[in-house]
Amino acid sequence: MFIQTQETPNPNSLKFIPGKGVSNDGPYEFLNETQTEIPILKNILSIKGVTGIFLSENFLSINKSQDENWDNIKHIVISHLNEYYQNGNEFIIDKKIETNKSQDYGEIENKIIKILETKIRPAVARDGGDITFKEFKEGKVTVILKGSCSGCPSSTLTLKQGVQNLLCHYIPEVKEVLAV
Repeated sequence: MFIQTQETPNPNSLKFIPGKGVSNDGPYEFLNETQTEIPILKNILSIKGVTGIFLSENFLSINKSQDENWDNIKHIVISHLNEYYQNGNEFIIDKKIETNKSQDYGEIENKIIKILETKIRPAVARDGGDITFKEFKEGKVTVILKGSCSGCPSSTLTLKQGVQNLLCHYIPEVKEVLAV
């Protein structure tokens, strides 16, 4: 099995593409070993310098501390992933997809979510991250950045020049976009 890696705009995050499913239950982010009981994730999170894992449908992004070198982490992660998938596992997170995940949002919130999911999320995923809607209040959209986007030096620029400009263009009620 050949696992591809891709650099992301965040120098402390690397995208791993195993060529198999990663999560069939939406995106997940784990920042330490105590947040999961999944053995492969515990193993990766226990690698010296690893500060988080973001899982999407077909890739995972690993974040590391700034003082650690990718050469010390990359081959260990690939080894864990190879072993995991060679043992016949199809997904790291394998759950039935819930069809009723929606909340009761108003018209503006639904427009924001649609733009985030159709226009912004695919671009963010290419860079190894994810963006999700948190709330809309008094003209301000609050989003959550995960994976490679979390802590990325260019995420503020992307947020203001990309996400905010796009949302303001399509939805006049949006005045500002903030990340938590």
